[in-house]
Amino acid sequence: MDLLEFWREALIFFAGLWAGTINTIVGSGSLVTFPVLVALGYAPVNAVISNAMGLVAGGFSGAWGYRREARTMSWTLLRLIPVSLLGGLLGAYLLLHLPDTVFGYVAPILIVVALLLVIFQPRLSAWAKGRGATLVTNPDDVDAMKLPPVLYVLVFLIGIYGGYFTAAQGILLMAVFGIFLHSTLQQSNAVKVILSLVVNLVAAASYLIFAFDRIDWMVVLLIAVGSLIGGFIGAKVGRKLSPGWLRLVIVVLGLIALANMLAKLF
Repeated sequence: MDLLEFWREALIFFAGLWAGTINTIVGSGSLVTFPVLVALGYAPVNAVISNAMGLVAGGFSGAWGYRREARTMSWTLLRLIPVSLLGGLLGAYLLLHLPDTVFGYVAPILIVVALLLVIFQPRLSAWAKGRGATLVTNPDDVDAMKLPPVLYVLVFLIGIYGGYFTAAQGILLMAVFGIFLHSTLQQSNAVKVILSLVVNLVAAASYLIFAFDRIDWMVVLLIAVGSLIGGFIGAKVGRKLSPGWLRLVIVVLGLIALANMLAKLF
């Protein structure tokens, strides 16, 4: 292995580590790994496929880290997991069956949307908290509450988005939960981590069956190992990291990916 190849693989591994940490805390870890892969010369759709498969490992470690909170939301998860699963399948289908040129035009728009969500996340969270303030109930009773139909629709749409692009689906889920779920922050985070994992899992299964030849297994392995470690870091000590610095890193890398993809288009 030459020195250049070593540094490429080290960069992908550390991107996976950082993405796994960020996904567990605030979401949008794909805005770390995806720009790195595109900058290293991987085709955008292939980068999405390999990235989503690698981040599954981080989803498992993050879900394990939030297992106590997840137990308090078990009935809510049973109701929402099938919705996310169907959305993720449809999103993965669109990624695999639409021409790569469509993704080339759509991805920059999705990156802009994801970056705006990252930038305005604090305001979204504050707004969502204010909307739900009058309806907050005992955290122990949240799991038994009836879920509004609009929540199912929004979780399904976010699943489609996640299956197609993956980036920032966690932020979308947290904003929606803040308005319609009225659970504690940690309960919402546990549901977010598990639903995002479900979307990535069904997308990864679709890629294995229908796009095996487009998977870069070295990238999958490096991101998987990095995100697995990062998921534990995010669940254990990641809450101590400054959300502002996390968002700054995400925005910078997202802008790099956006510039790279626009340069290829024009």
